[in-house]
Amino acid sequence: MIHVAGRQGVSAPQATRMFQEAAEAPAAVERLLTANRSAVAALADDLRARPPRAVVTLGRGSSDHAATYAKYLIETGAGVLTASGAPSVTSVYDAPQDLRDVLFLAISQSGRSPDLLAAVEGARDSGARVVALVNDTASPMAALAQLVLPLHAGPETSVAATKSCLAAFAAVAQLTAAWTADAELAAALDRLPGQLAQAWTLDWTPLADALAPAQSLYVLGRGPGFAAAQEAALKLKETCGLHAEAFSAAEVLHGPMALVQPGFPVLMFAQGDLSEPGVVDLARQLAAREAQVFLAGARGPGALPFTPTHRVLQPIALLQSFYALVNALALARGFDPDRPPHLRKVTETT
Repeated sequence: MIHVAGRQGVSAPQATRMFQEAAEAPAAVERLLTANRSAVAALADDLRARPPRAVVTLGRGSSDHAATYAKYLIETGAGVLTASGAPSVTSVYDAPQDLRDVLFLAISQSGRSPDLLAAVEGARDSGARVVALVNDTASPMAALAQLVLPLHAGPETSVAATKSCLAAFAAVAQLTAAWTADAELAAALDRLPGQLAQAWTLDWTPLADALAPAQSLYVLGRGPGFAAAQEAALKLKETCGLHAEAFSAAEVLHGPMALVQPGFPVLMFAQGDLSEPGVVDLARQLAAREAQVFLAGARGPGALPFTPTHRVLQPIALLQSFYALVNALALARGFDPDRPPHLRKVTETT
């Protein structure tokens, strides 16, 4: 049996930098929410006074998953079209774009990847309002942006991003709450650091035991939960050597379901919004096909323990529990989560 959280007697998982840094996420999120409050409020006032015609997001890896999260929060909260920008449009094809009256959200831990920098510079020169959510405030990306909202995650040396990813999610939620004057979400954000601390202690051992011998799995979610599914699938690939594919809980029915055979593992992320009944119903369908179903964030087949929070913040709390799981799983499968093969902390794509 694999133990997956910070309980007494478990020493090896705690020795990794990934474990130590992920455990710092509650403090990082609390710092971010406090330090950025005034700047976010001013930006929200400006967005209401001069509404953008669209939002374009920019990010790679975990940062792009925070961008997926932003799409759902901004489109359902502010009602503004939000799309993911392709860096190669600028960095490879050098194609000009009309980004006047567009809010350009660039998300990065390091702020140093050349393709992202080219896209930020191109967006700024094309008339966009560039806001950088970046952990390294001395980075070239921060210098290019018109406004920087620091992630306040502190140094992160493990290749697998954890606390900086959750800080980016929290920064998106804070901006959305201020922009839409959502008092309920703002109040829920104040409770989030404590909830993350609780989520870190939860035991997802049954999932770890199921995935230890696995070769592949699906990770499913819908709405904000799809962003969590994307992040979980990436971490399973890079730290555990698992072929994990993320799909929308709706999209999986359009073809990928054909691969689900008895014993096939499926991890599902849910949150208490309008998508929850459909996600739980899909979990029941998969269980009926004898898949190994693990459901995080709702009650249903293979339910994992979770810390309840505001519906749009639930994916953040679920990822905190997942990080403890994936760190222990990587070690059990013979991988060092701090040094994934063929990867490094700053990926310099062009």
